[in-house]
Amino acid sequence: MDLTERAYGLAEALLSEPLPRRWQHSLGVAERARSLRLILGSEAPVLEAAAVLHDVGYSPEIAFTGFHPLDGARYLREHTDMSERVVRLVAHHSCALLEAEERGLREELASEFDLERPHLVDALLYCDMTTTPDGRPTTSQARVAEIVGRYGPDTIVGRFIQRAAPNIHAAVRRVEERLSTEETPSHPM
Repeated sequence: MDLTERAYGLAEALLSEPLPRRWQHSLGVAERARSLRLILGSEAPVLEAAAVLHDVGYSPEIAFTGFHPLDGARYLREHTDMSERVVRLVAHHSCALLEAEERGLREELASEFDLERPHLVDALLYCDMTTTPDGRPTTSQARVAEIVGRYGPDTIVGRFIQRAAPNIHAAVRRVEERLSTEETPSHPM
């Protein structure tokens, strides 16, 4: 069984029954990841696996700290044979260090999990922040607004996402620029 097949099976087992909406979101994020194959080449399976697994830390079966990137990455590292690159992407997805700071967990996250290559961090952020909770495509502006609306502006998540918004939008722009560059056919002169 290849990396992505194992990732889908694990994510489905942890999310589909207890958190069906989170499962739909994860499937949508993974679909977005598949759309980036052109710019990622051989790294595309790493991104797709991380995309479908990025929210497994919400699973009641493995939630420990209440901070899903850390809980998910720890579970993947300790209980699966998932690639270290996938684990690092899950740990640091969508500006997780900023949220970890809000929760007093920044040092734990930073010391336990190294950052993955910036272009993959951007790609996963793009996939997550351009996908609705129900798995449909959206803009990063609408997604940030939805998160603030769902959690409230003065909650941990609300404060974090507002602080992270400039980084989120910048990462989305970088990925969109790479996509437009790759999709633009070159014509010899």
